[in-house]
Amino acid sequence: QVHVAESGGGLVQAGGSLRLSCAASGRDFSRYAMAWFRRAPGKEREFVAAINWIGGVTYYAYYADFAKGRFTISRNAAANTLYLQMNSLKPEDTAMYYCVASVNERLKSLEARTQGQYDYWGQGTQVTGSS
Repeated sequence: QVHVAESGGGLVQAGGSLRLSCAASGRDFSRYAMAWFRRAPGKEREFVAAINWIGGVTYYAYYADFAKGRFTISRNAAANTLYLQMNSLKPEDTAMYYCVASVNERLKSLEARTQGQYDYWGQGTQVTGSS
């Protein structure tokens, strides 16, 4: 049974940093896309960042505009783990952050920015940015 679990959320002051982790089990996702989404209070869930397997040991990372320059997505393929380093946090980054994984082999250089392109979801970890 596949299980995806996030950790690392918390309360952080504006300008601070936080690192989210995601551990996947039950299936090897090293050759598939993984990503982070978030849902802020009263808003729809939105794409944050993703990292696709291109081939060999090459991965391709891409971001939502609000995340560029502040967030960094990375993964430890051998450990089936995904990370999101968030710097310069703002109060508007307050949201539940979800780790997701795909088993679509065609998602390599193709960017997957919509929820329906992912097959497995974690329960989320809360990030709260204070002003």
